[in-house]
Amino acid sequence: MTTERLVVVGGDAAGMSAASQARREKGPEELEIVAFERGHFSSYSACGIPYWVAGDVGARDELIARTPEEHRARDIDLRMRTEVTEIDVPGRRVRSRDLESGAESWTGWDKLVIATGARPVRPPIPGIDAPGVHGVQTLDDGQALLDRLAATEGRRAVVVGAGYIGVEMAEALLRHGYEVTVVNRGEQPMATLDPDMGRLVREAMTGMGITVVTDTAVTAIRTGDDGAVRAVVTDGAEYPADVVVLGIGVEPETALARAAGLPLGEHGGLLTDLAMRVRGHEDIWAGGDCVEVLDLVSGRERHLPLGTHANKHGQIIGANAGGGYGTFPGVVGTAVSKVCDLEIARTGLREKDARAVGLRYVTAVIESTSRAGYFPGAAVMTVKMTAERRTGRLLGVQIVGREGAAKRVDVAAVALTAGMTVERMTALDLGYAPPFSPVWDPVLVAARKASAAVRAAGA
Repeated sequence: MTTERLVVVGGDAAGMSAASQARREKGPEELEIVAFERGHFSSYSACGIPYWVAGDVGARDELIARTPEEHRARDIDLRMRTEVTEIDVPGRRVRSRDLESGAESWTGWDKLVIATGARPVRPPIPGIDAPGVHGVQTLDDGQALLDRLAATEGRRAVVVGAGYIGVEMAEALLRHGYEVTVVNRGEQPMATLDPDMGRLVREAMTGMGITVVTDTAVTAIRTGDDGAVRAVVTDGAEYPADVVVLGIGVEPETALARAAGLPLGEHGGLLTDLAMRVRGHEDIWAGGDCVEVLDLVSGRERHLPLGTHANKHGQIIGANAGGGYGTFPGVVGTAVSKVCDLEIARTGLREKDARAVGLRYVTAVIESTSRAGYFPGAAVMTVKMTAERRTGRLLGVQIVGREGAAKRVDVAAVALTAGMTVERMTALDLGYAPPFSPVWDPVLVAARKASAAVRAAGA
């Protein structure tokens, strides 16, 4: 019996899910698995880092799903602190460097998985690498930030960017007793929402004591005599800072793939087929934050760096690389977040997304409550629904509210995946009891209003 070798580049969600699933498919006598990870940790939840920094998660290790030792006990040769520096596609091998010793070596592969993730956006502005300026992409990043917070006497923090990480880190810093300013170049926080819904987020953040500065680009990080951060500079102002957190977003980490001549999309992510196989390459797969995925609503490729997708990609890749079968059809773009007690959710297309692909649409915005209005704890939420003008097909939903708001977006995600119309949604048989929702759930109220808007718009 000939033993094949599967090489995995990247030891977090997609990579180690793929390795683990491949091991379930085939034993070590049939498939040798070698995985490379340049960091100190494997299989951890990067999504949980803001909540660890905030104190909701008590210890770093609680975010680790499976340690290197646990992977090795399952006959996966996981090589930590080892960076892959080159992929030789014709030679079917990868070059790696031990980051502790500097030693380099080549490892051949029969099958290859690329799961290199994403890298934080760090604009090339003066002072961006100064002590006190932190990203929050890895567990090492989270620990460095916590160490900085513990050692800093000042209590002024600036968060650059107001996306998911930005708003979550604003809350974390607020809970550490910092005076928090969020500087965002967009019109409103949360660019994944339409501006009218982003405005609700801004108003809520301001009400929590967070200063939100929008339509403003950072031009420099000012440092003191000791080289450490002192302020964030924009065209029109300067914001004092003892700590700066970057929440600008991420880009696919595909430098290796680009150098190897593998196909990349317009967002810089690897392009794959339904089996997560890199297009044009029979024995190379890719998944996680380094790939682009099909948006089932718009029909276009998108870069959506989420742990939910990465784990699903890994399962599909591992099944296929191990001799089984699986496909990943695409996504509808569902995401949720929170800042303090404000819940934020979205799925499907924003208005600008619909316009970009040539769709004519109507929108409906409603206010409702999370429970029956007379039931204690009922909280207001705003739901925005977008539907195709002629057909009434659901295109997107956004929700901003308090407890009980965010996960209602899952109903819309299922409806989007099923290609439902808003008229059809009005008849959905959703659960009702006063502690959980009004008689008409907020999503159904929005669907009724959207359906009426479709009828009023005509053809």
